[in-house]
Amino acid sequence: MPAVFKKKLETHRRQGRTNPLIWLAAILCTIIAIGVVIAGIVVFIAYLVIHPRVPVISISNAHLDLLRNDYAGLLQTQLTIIVRARNGNAKAHATFSDITFNISFQGQGIALLVADSFDVPKNSTKDLNYVVQSSSIPLTPDQMEKVDYAWKKNEIAFDFKGNARTRWRIGPVGSVKFLCRLNCQLKFHPLNGTYIPNRCTSKSK
Repeated sequence: MPAVFKKKLETHRRQGRTNPLIWLAAILCTIIAIGVVIAGIVVFIAYLVIHPRVPVISISNAHLDLLRNDYAGLLQTQLTIIVRARNGNAKAHATFSDITFNISFQGQGIALLVADSFDVPKNSTKDLNYVVQSSSIPLTPDQMEKVDYAWKKNEIAFDFKGNARTRWRIGPVGSVKFLCRLNCQLKFHPLNGTYIPNRCTSKSK
């Protein structure tokens, strides 16, 4: 009987021991959890210190240099457009890339505008100056009526759509990327070419 009891006791002791791999896994999980908490604290502190703002693109000014249409239904136009890239971050530079804009009139394409990547210093802006000159654009009868009406009303609108990718670094945390989309109308007085100001600022995604 004593021998049997001793054997059972040794068996229970063996079963009560924890596998070293389980201890190792527990320690690793604890270290990872602590690392995640520390990273979260660092990101939160960086946000409070830097207070990042999403860079934006907008139309700062424009001018209708030329608008000419004839009885054959051909339209000629020239526009000067100033696109402004703004970086409102006080402690981070921003990079703008993949910049493309489309200008059209009543669904009729006029021009595709592009720009190389560039950096905007903190709390600063950079202007992109475009002079868009179209060749003779054939218009449909309906589009010709819209142009005639624009002359009578002394107001004409062009569709301006495009986007740009923005990226800026938040201290040691890393880079943040956004896609800025611009979708608005550029309105002018065709009799003197002046731009009718309206809010045309990008939305981020």
